[in-house]
Amino acid sequence: MEYYCHESAIVDEGAKIGNDSRVWHFTHICSGANIGKSVSLGQNVFIGNKVIIGDNCKIQNNVSIYDNIILEEGVFCGPSMVFTNVYNPRSLINRKDQYRDTLVKTGATLGANCTIVCGITIGKYAFVGAGAVVNKDVPDYALMVGVPAQHIGWMSEYGERLPLPLVGIGSATCPHTGSRYELSDGTLTNIGTMK
Repeated sequence: MEYYCHESAIVDEGAKIGNDSRVWHFTHICSGANIGKSVSLGQNVFIGNKVIIGDNCKIQNNVSIYDNIILEEGVFCGPSMVFTNVYNPRSLINRKDQYRDTLVKTGATLGANCTIVCGITIGKYAFVGAGAVVNKDVPDYALMVGVPAQHIGWMSEYGERLPLPLVGIGSATCPHTGSRYELSDGTLTNIGTMK
């Protein structure tokens, strides 16, 4: 075993966990889970069978990642945030054949206590604020807050808000990295460091 696993955690036979990952207290990983390298799974985390977690993700305490959820590299899941995988669940009706896929792209942040309704895509380096409820696709680099979540701004890959309009055209530079971002037709692109 080339990852750390606390003695209270349960890792079902068949689960794949990458090198240098950390599995903390009272976490349960199901047999079909595929977890990348250098992933941190906090206390009381649940990982379902049909789950893929990319390298360098951080899953904070009390997060359940159910079947049909994919996290790409470097996703941050804040404490007690919530994923779903059935849109209209009922205890008396079996809807396991109605799971909807949810994709969280590289570098996205999902703030504490936010809820991600199934069947959507969260764009790369998007930032979902604490307590938000996201029920539709989120563009790359978008800052989303509220219930239901609304797009209120743009974030750099470093995690700083960029002074740009929501729509139209514009450009801004991240003060920490020097990376230049260009906005055109509602799409933000990192064009690299200006020399």
